Amino acid sequence: MADLYRENILDHYRNPRNYGTIENADISYEDSNPLCGDRVRIDMRIEDGKIVEIKFSGRGCAISQASASMLTEMVEGADLDEIRELSAQDILDELGVPISPARVKCALLGLKVLKSAAYGITDWPEH
Repeated sequence: MADLYRENILDHYRNPRNYGTIENADISYEDSNPLCGDRVRIDMRIEDGKIVEIKFSGRGCAISQASASMLTEMVEGADLDEIRELSAQDILDELGVPISPARVKCALLGLKVLKSAAYGITDWPEH
């Protein structure tokens, strides 16, 4: 079973979902892991309090980039409260393979960026 999850991680790394940037995004946030150099940026368009478009860009190891790709699929259509409730364990479960302590920050960088954006916003922009 772990091989299936490893293949899924490699697929997301090689063929990232929602990769790119959104011109004139309602929300953009970027952060990095200075220890390894991984970087993730997330751009979102919001309508009626929900994410209607989300893209990520960045560079780094397979774990950081695959988890950001998976995260964008998980939260498309979600509202601010749902994003605030996401936990580190939700992301680790989605990855589906044991992550070593040294790689946990890589795996959670996308979530850190997403939550930083969500907590930095008091109200979603309305269109």
